[in-house]
Amino acid sequence: MLEENAIEIRGMSKSFKVHKDKPKTLKEMITRRRGEAVENEVLKNISLDIKKGETVVLIGTNGAGKSTLLKLMTKILYPTSGTVTTDGKLTSLLELGAGFHPDFTGRENIYFNAAVFGMTRKEIESRIDQIIEFSELGSFIDEPVRTYSSGMYMRLAFSIAINVDADILLIDEILAVGDQHFQNKCFEKLEELRDSNTTVVIVSHSLESVKHLCTRAVWLYKGHLQLDGAPAYVISEYLKQSAIDNKEKAKELHSSGTMKTSGQIFSDHPRSFSDLSKKKTLECRGWSVCNGEDSVVEIWLDGKKLDKPFSIPREDVFEIYKEEYAGMIEPETIGWGLDVDLSNLEEGEHVLETVLRCDDQTVDRKKVRINVHD
Repeated sequence: MLEENAIEIRGMSKSFKVHKDKPKTLKEMITRRRGEAVENEVLKNISLDIKKGETVVLIGTNGAGKSTLLKLMTKILYPTSGTVTTDGKLTSLLELGAGFHPDFTGRENIYFNAAVFGMTRKEIESRIDQIIEFSELGSFIDEPVRTYSSGMYMRLAFSIAINVDADILLIDEILAVGDQHFQNKCFEKLEELRDSNTTVVIVSHSLESVKHLCTRAVWLYKGHLQLDGAPAYVISEYLKQSAIDNKEKAKELHSSGTMKTSGQIFSDHPRSFSDLSKKKTLECRGWSVCNGEDSVVEIWLDGKKLDKPFSIPREDVFEIYKEEYAGMIEPETIGWGLDVDLSNLEEGEHVLETVLRCDDQTVDRKKVRINVHD
């Protein structure tokens, strides 16, 4: 193993056996032979070096092999072929609450969990106040962890993991749990670890966050190592491919009738019960997202369909929905607008309705009541 490397992977593949005909009852398990086993190769001929002090994010769609790769690094799993070698003290956060005893208190689980990570009792006692303070659990630290919420589990697990002085820290999407305040606190701590030369490997779908945190991104695609390099570039290429894949998959599902068209429409202006002057033009503005092709926006006023709205670029909305609707939306056309002449309307209340349609069906609709006066 090269001296500068914390993790070395050489020609590594990992397969799992999947039985086609699984027994459904205890009687079937005893009396029937198991069905034919099929090899499912999750990772295929992976070779990778992670240097000491690097902060690396593993990205890819669900099922790409990211979590499996982390488990191979921790030696929870072992490769079918090839090798995975690590150099240094390693700690991991792979599954929420893993290593905790539900009937122990949070304090007791700190001693138990930290001992598993290789800390002596004296070392734990010198750090326990620091661990409890970071977790922000307060009096709950002396309650059984079975009474904890998922966010409290994560607080305790992360607080222990970052205080065991590990050379290598592995994290699998656990930071998606918990409130925004603690997530921000965790990312700040990870930045400290990055700057202190600790090797960190993260699996995450929070691409914008890890883009700034990590020094390197590794993209796994259908079990292969697709791309390895600067986070901004690798994430950009990953999103492009995801958009292509999502669009093709959506086409197949729509054509087979197994995918329901979904989406939403939102009106930024006007808001409900707005007071509007007949002497002014009403500027209708909003946006829509849809997982189907050829979606259209219609605007109706008092049951009468108005002119076709024009497109407005909405980069802000695109950034929010670009992963959920990858390949199905474009920042240039996600927004819509229409200028409506109110001069011919009578004074009083009117109903403005925005409708999102796709494949001759209504996907979403919103009604806004407006008050028109002279």
